[in-house]
Amino acid sequence: MQRALFIGSEIYRGSKYGTRHPLSIERVPAATDLAASLGLLPRSLYRTSPRAKLEALAAFHTADYIAALQAAEAEGAVSDETRARYGLGTLSNPVFPEMYRRPATAVGGGLLAAEMVMSGAVRAVHNAGGGTHHALAGQAAGFCFLNEPVLTILHLQRLGARRVVYVDIDAHHGDGVELAFHGAEDVRVISVHEDRRWPFTGALEDEGGGAAFNLPVPRGFNDTEFACVLDEMILPAVAAFRPDAVFLQCGADALTEDPLSRLELSNNSHLRAVRALFDLAPRLVTSGGGGYNPWSVARCWAGVWAMLSGQELPDELTQEARALLAGLTWSRKGRPGPELLTTLRDAPREGPIRDEIRAGVAHLKRRL
Repeated sequence: MQRALFIGSEIYRGSKYGTRHPLSIERVPAATDLAASLGLLPRSLYRTSPRAKLEALAAFHTADYIAALQAAEAEGAVSDETRARYGLGTLSNPVFPEMYRRPATAVGGGLLAAEMVMSGAVRAVHNAGGGTHHALAGQAAGFCFLNEPVLTILHLQRLGARRVVYVDIDAHHGDGVELAFHGAEDVRVISVHEDRRWPFTGALEDEGGGAAFNLPVPRGFNDTEFACVLDEMILPAVAAFRPDAVFLQCGADALTEDPLSRLELSNNSHLRAVRALFDLAPRLVTSGGGGYNPWSVARCWAGVWAMLSGQELPDELTQEARALLAGLTWSRKGRPGPELLTTLRDAPREGPIRDEIRAGVAHLKRRL
């Protein structure tokens, strides 16, 4: 059995939500190119993502919403009625040239990942463009036009996974996934996210009809606290569910440098989660997600792939890798510090474990 494969696509290259949008940056291409420049991604481990077909999208999304999304891409504009009804053409989910094809490709990558792990050909697959966890069945939300995690989990189930755990370490609560599986007995949804951060859901007491474990964390959430949450809550909750497959959403917006959160993680926390869940899960699908600093996202997701595929992370970057990172641009902010251009692994960002973290973990453990 192959250990891991990487799914990507050229559709992400140059595709942006607009010059003023947080997703005006290169993310998947930067992570892919960085991994390749370090020798971590030979062609033998790379697979090109197909575009999901309409019938596959209809497993979760409504037919009228899919049609509206396709029409918005084809016409390059939406009516006021379409904007109000479907959330298309808004500041968060703007009209742009690949607004249907790009998310449909991300979903296609998730479906392919499910097929690969369920066939027994590979233990783990990283779908770098996936993780779009806010989209609803009939509406775009939170930069997400299609809900790739929901569609991938449904496909895992169709292919024989009786029990699936979804783990989300994005800074924002994965509300679309929780809503899709509200009350499910065969899917467990675990989300660690910043408290009082959009979409303002995922309270500690929110159990999603019994399917969800939510841990909102305070500003300044650090690596030491993440390790506590991982070891004492996430891993026991995964193990107790006895899943046939695990989906890990690796949003990079929980990192210190991200402009859309106030958490203080290093990418060591993401790497630790990948390693631990790879050891625990019989089958593992990982994805990207949030992340709005081009340098920290590229480094994090390249590191996630290295950890998933069992390869050593370099202590220092090659000249080619440094040049690649130096060539990234970010119209919203200035230039990065030198550590974001010379290393792949962050320095640890440790600290005390605050009482509210311990209390939240203890609350959730009582449900196991």
